[in-house]
Formats: sequence, structure tokens, C-alpha cells
Amino acid sequence: MLTGKQKRFLRGQAHDLKAILQIGKGGISENFVEQVNLALEARELVKISILQNCEEDRQDLADNISKATSAELVQILGKTIVLYRKSINRPQIILPQVARAIKS
Repeated sequence: MLTGKQKRFLRGQAHDLKAILQIGKGGISENFVEQVNLALEARELVKISILQNCEEDRQDLADNISKATSAELVQILGKTIVLYRKSINRPQIILPQVARAIKS
């Protein structure tokens, strides 16, 4: 689970990215989930654009995709979904660590 600080960091990283996948009228299919998995493994941070002809709710779409791909939902902004999942083979993004107070 990502902290607020980590989500803020990832939103900043995603700002300049272009959406590489699109969800249209067909919604989410097995092939689409596989494409998201491949993109997450290669890039770790992925933007997905929701087209106007998509009839499903954007929050439901984001939740379903993140569950199907075991990814973290970073942001839903307008018709754009941002997902993050650490790469198994080639981790590239280093998340800020959480500072924890030590009680004595």
C-alpha cells in the first residue's frame, strides 16, 4: 500500500507521461489486462486514457484494473487513470521512504 507521500511522488513522475493504453466501448478484456501487465512490468508507472464512448464508471474501471493487475491506483484525474506496480525484473522508480517516529 502506498502512502500519501509516495502517491504524491508518483503523481509528479506521471505528470509528463502520455497515456499508452485506452479503454473504449468494449471495456476491460483479458487482452487489455495482459497489455496493462506488460506495460507495468516494463515501465512501472502507466497512464490509461478512458475514451468518451466507454460507458463504465471511471472509479469502477480503475478498481477493476488495479485488482486484475495487482497494481496500486495512484490517481484518477478526469478521464485518465494512473497505476503503479514495482517491476520484478527491472525496478526503475525508487519511492520515498516513510519516516517513522520512534517512541521511547
